Amino acid sequence: MNDKSFSSPVLISLGAMGLRLVSSAWEALECLKNQWPQQDGVEYRRATRMCRDALEGWMPPAKARQAFVLAAQRAGVLIGNPTLK
Repeated sequence: MNDKSFSSPVLISLGAMGLRLVSSAWEALECLKNQWPQQDGVEYRRATRMCRDALEGWMPPAKARQAFVLAAQRAGVLIGNPTLK
């Protein structure tokens, strides 16, 4: 499994853990699994699945990034307004 970089990083705020810049599918998956404030919901499950698929080469990193951004919006941790490329 090779890491897949995002075209541009996603900035999120994880409360007491502070800000985090997520730049790849591996970082996004690690963040979703270990630091996410709410590990439920459609967006969370979709982002987790799509990041795994991107790492396996079944999904473009851009689609995983888009799913991660949507999950971050839903969880209220997204900083700024990144494009959903």
